[in-house]
This record gives sequence, C-alpha cells and structure tokens, in this order.
Amino acid sequence: MEEKKRTRRANGESAIYYGKDDRWHARVPMGYKDDGTPYRRHLTRPTRKELVDEVRKLEKQRDQGSAQQPGKPWTVEKWLWHWVENIAKPVVSENTYDGYEVAVRVHLVPGIGKHRIDRLEPEHLESLYRRMQNNGSKAGTAHQAHRTARTGLGEAVRRGHATKNAAALAKPPRMEEEETEVEPYSVEEVQRLLLEVQKRRNSARWMLALALGLRQGETLGLRWVDVDLDNEYLKLRRNRLRPKYEHGCTEAAPCSRKAGYCPDRVQVRRETKNTKSRAGRRAVPLPGPLVLMLRSHKEAQAREREAAGNLWTESDYVFTRLTGGPLSPNTDYHDWKRLLEEAAVRDGRLHDARHTAGTVLMLLGVPDRVIDQIMGWEPGGAARMRARYLHVPDHLLKEVARKIGTAIWGAPQTALVDKDQDNEG
Repeated sequence: MEEKKRTRRANGESAIYYGKDDRWHARVPMGYKDDGTPYRRHLTRPTRKELVDEVRKLEKQRDQGSAQQPGKPWTVEKWLWHWVENIAKPVVSENTYDGYEVAVRVHLVPGIGKHRIDRLEPEHLESLYRRMQNNGSKAGTAHQAHRTARTGLGEAVRRGHATKNAAALAKPPRMEEEETEVEPYSVEEVQRLLLEVQKRRNSARWMLALALGLRQGETLGLRWVDVDLDNEYLKLRRNRLRPKYEHGCTEAAPCSRKAGYCPDRVQVRRETKNTKSRAGRRAVPLPGPLVLMLRSHKEAQAREREAAGNLWTESDYVFTRLTGGPLSPNTDYHDWKRLLEEAAVRDGRLHDARHTAGTVLMLLGVPDRVIDQIMGWEPGGAARMRARYLHVPDHLLKEVARKIGTAIWGAPQTALVDKDQDNEG
C-alpha cells in the first residue's frame, strides 16, 4: 500500500503530497512570472508513481528551457504579430521587415492564426502551402511564408513558448527551375543601349549598371562625395530604400486616397541605409569613358540646379530628379523599361544588367577575386553567386567544343585526309 503522508522537500524542489480527494498532488517550481512572483505548476495523478514520472518530465523540460511558460498560451496569430512588431522590427532592415509583415498579414495569420503555437503541427503549415498554391500563389510566395514562419516560431521556441518549431519540420513546396534562364545582354545590345542613353538625362546611371553591375539601390544611393573622378573610382557604402508613406491629412478632412497618393503624405522611411555586408562596402574602378560620362553628368546637374533656383532640393545625390532630391526606385524602373523599348532591345529585368556586367568581366578574363569585389559578393558565397550570375555564351561553348575536337581527334583537315586514305585502302 502506497504511503499517503505529505512529503516535505527543500526550498526550490517539487512538493509531492497526498490530498483529501484520494489523489496524489505535486507543486513544481517553474521560475517566476513577469511581476517577479514565483510560478509553480500543479500536477495530480491517481498513484504516486505516475505523479513522480510526470514531475520528472516537467522538471527536465524546465531545466532544458522547453517547458510552457506561465500565462495564457500564445496563438500563432498573437505570437507572430508580437514577434514581427516588437522583436524583429527593431533589429532587421526595412525591406526584411516588410517581407515578414506581408507574409504574416496576408498568409500566415489567415491560414494558421487560430492554432496555439504549442499545438501547431508541420501538417498544418504544409496544408497552408498547398492552399496558397491552389489559390494561385507561386511556390516562391509559399517559400517566403515558410521562411517567415520558421524564423518567428524559432524565436518562440528559444523563449520557451513552444517545445518545437513546426515550420522547421514542415516541407515547403518544391521550387521549380525557371523555364528560361536569364540571358545577359550581348555586347551589341549594350552598344545600342549606349547610343540611346546618350540622348537622355542621367545617362551614366544606366552605364554603371551595364558596365559595372551596380545594384539599383547602390546606384540611386550614390552621392558625389563617394565619387573620385580624378582617381577614377567610386565607393559604395549605402543603398537607396523604397519610399514608404503615411497619410498627412486629418481625420476631419481625409483625402480618401492611398497613403502614397495623399497630397499631404509623410515619408516614414529613411532614404538610405548602409550596406549590410563588408563585401557590399567596396571601391569600384571607373572605366575612362564612364569617367567622362560622369563629368558631363555633373556639369548638366549644375545647370539643372541653376535653372531650378529655389525649387532645387539639395541632396548631393549623383542621380536626382529635375529639381534635386533622390530618384524614386519605381520611377527608375519605368525609365529602364522605356530605355529598352526606345533602343529596340528585348525586354528584361533591371537586374539583368547586373548579369550582363558579371558575364562581360568573365569574358574579359578578369580574375575571380576581382570580379567578386566589383560585384560585391561575400567570399563565402562568391562561388555560388558566380554560378548564378556569370553566363557562358553559346559561341564560347562552341569554341571550347572545337578545341576539344582538335585535341582528341586532331585538326579537322587531318581527320578528313585520314578518312579518305582509309576509304582508298
């Protein structure tokens, strides 16, 4: 027969006792609540052995930091909003936060928000990914939701709100390879673009992309203080961010438009941010013709400043609007599309210019280490980035095939002579 007396233990240890309800009870110290008061979990079982087993499991979870914390359990919706606004937002970049916020608001909260995070299963997430694709979302969109959930729920596990990260166990949909690989612009196409850009303002902006592979944010965030035309190089250390606005109108007289079109809109995002990696902060050499283009551009900008007078917004940006101030990335994108059309060059992404620059550097025989610096690739991932951005043209592959044929089978004319001799024999 089991002993039914109250068992006293030292401070900080679990208390096990037999209750008046003919059941065994335990009080397990779990730490402290937010207000600093001790927090204990109450367990009850019909036998002492069962209770001791449960107490030991709970103590192990407590010591490992995986036990449920005091208070009402978090739902996925409540936790993800808390995580994205209070934990992630202060420490990640604006663009990263925007990606998290969209994934949480558009996909994760409507799809799995009602589940408790400690009861969420990988199958719940996999079902969400299938529904997203069935509703027309691309696999890449589902992957973004998956990465956001994995990061947010991983933080919940680290803080003891859940014992497992369901998103880390879930399988996201397969990312299919693009049907058409990115094709960099040929030298002839670049030359046609060069002829067209010479007719436009900010012409050097496009040649920085096509000749040196500068990213859009790097080019639009470039300031004259970063450009050394005498020594023919420029320094890249900041990126232009996409503007974000809030309404400036009052509730008494709302404009009834989206925030970006509000007449009194207020810019709530900084214009630029420092590059996030050491490789991104780099010096890039300027070809002689590009130095001449930048000198000419600087003179043209001075004339625009004089013509604008008091309307000019001083900013020191290399590429500006007609009245000064930074260019909008959206305006820059549409200018690129018009440039392609007017130059009679096939349509492509603005980022394809970066593929073009990297491929030209490779064809010129520039060493990999120098290519990595010009393109701003981290040493650890440079090989992967070269495989992604550097494209081998068909004519180069055919030339290699010709050389292989010559090395193994001999010169073409020699092979034909040997064949004729065999036929005569």
